[in-house]
Amino acid sequence: MTKIVNHWIGGKTVEGASGTYGPVTDPATGAVTTKVAFATVDEVDAAVAAAKDAYATWGTSSLAKRTTILFKFRALLDANRDAIAELITAEHGKVHSDALGEVARGLEIVDLACGITVQLKGELSTEVASKVDVASIRQPLGVVAGITPFNFPAMVPMWMFPIAIATGNTFVLKPSEKDPSASLKIAELLAEAGLPDGVFNVVHGDKVAVDRLLEHPDVKAVSFVGSTPIARYIHTTASANGKRVQALGGAKNHMLVLPDADLDAAADAVVSAAYGSAGERCMAISAVVAVGAVGDELVEKIRERAEKIKIGPGNDPTSEMGPLITKVHRDKVASYVTGAAAEGAEVVLDGSGYTVEGFEDGHWIGISLLDKVPTTAKAYTDEIFGPVLCVLRVDTYDEGVALINSSPFGNGTAIFTRDGGAARRFQLEIEAGMVGVNVPIPVPVGYHSFGGWKDSLFGDHHIYGNDGTHFYTRGKVVTTRWPDPADGPTGVDLGFPRNH
Repeated sequence: MTKIVNHWIGGKTVEGASGTYGPVTDPATGAVTTKVAFATVDEVDAAVAAAKDAYATWGTSSLAKRTTILFKFRALLDANRDAIAELITAEHGKVHSDALGEVARGLEIVDLACGITVQLKGELSTEVASKVDVASIRQPLGVVAGITPFNFPAMVPMWMFPIAIATGNTFVLKPSEKDPSASLKIAELLAEAGLPDGVFNVVHGDKVAVDRLLEHPDVKAVSFVGSTPIARYIHTTASANGKRVQALGGAKNHMLVLPDADLDAAADAVVSAAYGSAGERCMAISAVVAVGAVGDELVEKIRERAEKIKIGPGNDPTSEMGPLITKVHRDKVASYVTGAAAEGAEVVLDGSGYTVEGFEDGHWIGISLLDKVPTTAKAYTDEIFGPVLCVLRVDTYDEGVALINSSPFGNGTAIFTRDGGAARRFQLEIEAGMVGVNVPIPVPVGYHSFGGWKDSLFGDHHIYGNDGTHFYTRGKVVTTRWPDPADGPTGVDLGFPRNH
């Protein structure tokens, strides 16, 4: 019997009423294992209404109450790591260790939310004028929404809702329809932790559900992570409807390798960063820029390591890389490799025809390595979102920086070098939101914010960290004057307070 994933509205499971369902496959076998209900406009409205009703009391609840519930949720999340990771592997395909790592990174943001009291402290200036004080405070927005991608079905929602909830908002999540089960497990754990009904809701669906959230008058802010075209659409549409928006888009992350770099360390790092999670992550290194004469040796070291990666089902403990999310995506990723030679690249490793014995119908693709890739090749210009690494050659550091900065994306980048001066120049000169120095994937820890530049971010706020707190709250400044009790009656002064 096929499993059915329904909505979570007002603290309970709500069966889909539309009659429309989307297929969820096991990427390792290609078999449809689950159906997910697609929400109608009315069902989205019901979720928003539940969140609005809950906000009436949650928005004015004490910080102590909110954080107490979040601490309980954190303990439950920690105890259920394996169960959530198994759901991720079954629907996304990533290996179990990757899935566990995803949950761990989400836990970092829950930790941050548990300590949100520090971020919500206001400011006070006394005696700005005679007996006049000015205070700044931050208050929640109301109902906020999150629209999240398939590649991190647990972590990316946890980049959003813990901070939103901790700061007093209520939340409606629209997860990817490709791997929806983790979001329902999270909803159940929040309820078990004591979160009041309606504070966290989940609606599944497609563009119908997304567009309704973008236009709904009671949704005050929208957070999104996904591709650049959709991020641009989310930002434009939600902003036109008067909403606050943080929309994180795609990437083409570069690693600059200087001639003095430890090439073994660089090769280890790039293999992990390019092929981990089958390349399905916005912080994957997909382009290596080799400076000077190091290119040949570096490519050979990458090839040696890449050929040893064991590809197989995510629930096999010996597998190091799993399948891609869908057959359509697998075929698209493969097309970049099969067309690379015609665009001037040298194909060092071609994984486009890879299959796994006994799982021939899975969405498999092997490791691909392309060398001497022209900047005009589609394998370089497009975000592939798969295990395909491009190597480009330049003669100098300056040429490498200019190449990276010419990309329309500016999510993350890295430099590998032993030269502190070169690293310092790079972190100041490079046009990207996140920079790694001898660190291939510079995803910030939870108390710093995540976000890119250029076509990798639409909106004014990065996600989580201090930016996350500011995004989910708005500032208010209160000016007060309390006459001293000893002062006698005075006349009415309708002017501005005097500063001296």
